[in-house]
Amino acid sequence: MIFFKKKEIPLIDFFSEGFVDIHSHLLPGIDDGAKNLDNSIELILKMRSYGIKNIITTPHVLGDVYANSSNTIKEKLQEVKEELIKRNIKDISIDAAAEYMMDEQFSKLLENNDILTLKDNFVLVEMSYFSAPLNIYEILFEIQLKGYKPVLAHPERYSFYHNDFKNYHKLKKAGCLFQLNLLSLTEQYGKGVQKISDKLLKENLYDFVGTDTHHHNHLALLKKIGTKKNLEKINHLLNNNKKFL
Repeated sequence: MIFFKKKEIPLIDFFSEGFVDIHSHLLPGIDDGAKNLDNSIELILKMRSYGIKNIITTPHVLGDVYANSSNTIKEKLQEVKEELIKRNIKDISIDAAAEYMMDEQFSKLLENNDILTLKDNFVLVEMSYFSAPLNIYEILFEIQLKGYKPVLAHPERYSFYHNDFKNYHKLKKAGCLFQLNLLSLTEQYGKGVQKISDKLLKENLYDFVGTDTHHHNHLALLKKIGTKKNLEKINHLLNNNKKFL
């Protein structure tokens, strides 16, 4: 009976069948995520051990820093898929979109309809950790004018909003969906981020979750979220992610 009183939950029970991780950096050598093909497969297998078998990985598209094109991303995805087949790993479903920095380059991609979506018309976007774009609401409007739905990655990590919480409500009213980084439930990004993520959860402002996996350390730390309390807080979001299946 002691087993049933434990508050910890193995992640394989935390992530139910059909869960889709919509934010990670698993394609080899094109951003600050997986370093090479072997590293990509190692990370994917570790995620599988947690019960995450459906993945839409999202490499950065960020100016000259990570100047990834849709073709580059698709080519790297194909490499990973072929390696999974080569290793006889058949129970993983992996696709690729991108995590777009909302900058001038993104506006050009948007204008040319050169956008990789999570599924249907959902687009994962981010902004600088230092400040929001001056024309943030214009960009969000343009995204939706093109028929896309903006999903803002880890809003809890934008510290410039922490002391002016009404901006989160303003973003939501502007049609922006929110994706919680699961590690924000821990102190990984600092207590301030953890506190804001809890407030955003309490005010029901999140729509989806993502692991934002870059490397093995992220996946090791992910074990910390496996508690009954956390599962109760985000179970509805875990279920929301199933729409990307």
